[in-house]
Amino acid sequence: MPLWSLIALCVTNLFMQQVVVPQFLDVEDKIIGPVSVRQFIELIVGGLIIVVFYKIFDFSLFVVSGLMVLAITLIIAFAKINGQPFHLFLLNFVQTLKNPKLKVWRKFFTLDEIKADLAKPKEEKPAVRMAVRQPISKSRLSEISLVIDTGGVYQGENGINN
Repeated sequence: MPLWSLIALCVTNLFMQQVVVPQFLDVEDKIIGPVSVRQFIELIVGGLIIVVFYKIFDFSLFVVSGLMVLAITLIIAFAKINGQPFHLFLLNFVQTLKNPKLKVWRKFFTLDEIKADLAKPKEEKPAVRMAVRQPISKSRLSEISLVIDTGGVYQGENGINN
């Protein structure tokens, strides 16, 4: 290794700090086994709601409502749709319902406007004639191909514009 590259390497190591770039930013911190902080808080809130239902309702109503709250809590805490947590999916769904991205303009016509439009005579538009091109002969086609292949250096027998 030449001397100048060693000097450059030493200078770069002196003045350039190395930093650790964080990875896996979308992974939540786990606190109890595979349960993250967010999931743990959601489970505690669901458990508190079930405890309140136990104190308020009789046993049969408590069992039915408690099972529903348990199911909803487990879905919100652990379910993922398209790789995102269920609560974010639910938020995005509600936002889309409130403010859809597709704007559709629907003009409502009054009865008078419809009658006036129906009473107008239909205007016939003249038919548009399409120009018909003559087919290119094989010799002309090969000549154009040669002009393209040579990058315009070859001008053809009678020039480009035949």
